[in-house]
Amino acid sequence: MRVISGNFKGRQLKAVPNRLTRPTTDKVKEALFQIIGPFFQGGSCLDLFAGSGGLGIEALSRGMEKAVFVDKQPKAVRTIYDNLRTLKLEEAAEVFRTDAFMALKAAGKRELLFDVIFLDPPYSKVSYEELLEAIDTYNLLTKEGLIVCEHERRDTLKDECGSFSRRQTEIYGGTTGITIYHRKEQ
Repeated sequence: MRVISGNFKGRQLKAVPNRLTRPTTDKVKEALFQIIGPFFQGGSCLDLFAGSGGLGIEALSRGMEKAVFVDKQPKAVRTIYDNLRTLKLEEAAEVFRTDAFMALKAAGKRELLFDVIFLDPPYSKVSYEELLEAIDTYNLLTKEGLIVCEHERRDTLKDECGSFSRRQTEIYGGTTGITIYHRKEQ
């Protein structure tokens, strides 16, 4: 695993030392950031189900100024801290070991807003619809923000959920789909 582009291009990232996480491949990560960026002029992102923190770190490398990382696995949280320390990104990040829905609720209480929210849960374990509804309920996405859902290729995510509508879906290889949501036109 490595950072694909930006300030930390080519730097290696540690992977979580277990089989419970599935890192986003370099090919998918590059394609994803070509769609949503590829570079940012500040802003903040939420990397939910962060694993090693690869998506949030890639966003920081490409110009995002703040990232919040959430994972409930202790090994994942340690790996995120290690990767942030290695790249000297501790000041630009917050890391939380908690359940995704608890994290969304806490972010809502803090009135946090994100320009990009990455959702990459364990496949078939969490409802994307429930995650989107929680993001909507707690009003966590900026007006122009995007929600990026990584999912199994065979999964079809809804066209609309709450105040969000699907902007596009792309399939990569035999296993990975990416669906991007944005706020419905007012």
